[in-house]
Amino acid sequence: MSAFDRLAVKPGLAPMEAKLVDALPEGPGWQYEPKWDGFRCLVFRDGGDVDLRSKSGKPLGRYFPEVAAAIGALKAKRLVLDGELIIPVGGVLSFEALQMRLHPAESRVRKLAAETPAQLMLFDWLLSTSGKSLLEKPLSERRDALERFHAGENADSLRLSPCTRDRETARVWLDRAGAALDGVVAKRRDEAYAPGERAMLKVKQQRTADCVVGGYRYAAKGRQVVGSLLLGLYNAQGKLDHVGFTSAIPDDDKAALTQRLEALAGPPGFTGKAPGGPSRWSNDRSGDWQPLRPELVVEVRYDHVTGDRFRHGTGFLRWRPDKAPEQCRMDQLTPEARPAELEAAMDGR
Repeated sequence: MSAFDRLAVKPGLAPMEAKLVDALPEGPGWQYEPKWDGFRCLVFRDGGDVDLRSKSGKPLGRYFPEVAAAIGALKAKRLVLDGELIIPVGGVLSFEALQMRLHPAESRVRKLAAETPAQLMLFDWLLSTSGKSLLEKPLSERRDALERFHAGENADSLRLSPCTRDRETARVWLDRAGAALDGVVAKRRDEAYAPGERAMLKVKQQRTADCVVGGYRYAAKGRQVVGSLLLGLYNAQGKLDHVGFTSAIPDDDKAALTQRLEALAGPPGFTGKAPGGPSRWSNDRSGDWQPLRPELVVEVRYDHVTGDRFRHGTGFLRWRPDKAPEQCRMDQLTPEARPAELEAAMDGR
């Protein structure tokens, strides 16, 4: 018999996912939870065997050995958990620190695990203490079992994610919790766990920033029209740093915008951090961009900031001819939240 064959819920299980909606649902029967900005992780243990799995089904144990060790030291010898890996660094929750763990060298991973240990934020319990599957049980029963499990263990690396049935409390979380949250998730308390299905609802954090257009890229294919705008913000030294991009440009506007950009083409472009430097955002086309004189200001919508950059592409909202480029500074960006701020938000203070 191979590892985990005795478990009624085995590695390879697809986690339940969330459907993006515009507002938190109303009415009775809902449970609201923070959607943590980390790495989704399913945890399996059977005796001395521990397996950590990502949302895509890839093993994570080698990248987070300290979490695997903590699971192996628990009193519960058989379990299946659903949660989110997070790393507090310097008083904040850092997504960048999570990304740094995905390194091919085991020595590097273990060094980081010792310096910046990860924690597992728990929000679901999928196997009973007797080894039976809880997938068909309602969320209310699974949550009660999770709370009993967490109360009975003494593991600093395991944290219990809060939940509430009060929509107003959930709205406060969404408004005040900062960038460490990806939003708020709503689940039906009377429903089973639905592997691989978008059976939850999620409302995301969305913020806006006014950015200088420091350059642009042409579209990869087709006629020579703009494909994306490269965004910049002025740092504390007065240099224009590249912070991300937006490609959400309506097709009908691209021809006229291309002419406008080409008329502004030329140095200095970005005077601080520029596109094409070594980073996880780099690709074969990172160096293929046109610098602009810093005259255009655009308002964009973003979700997360990692290392003074927009982690994802941003949404184009509008041009800001009323705003001077030098007013577009880095201090607009919402920083990654401090744990103390999150705890206050969870309490509704």
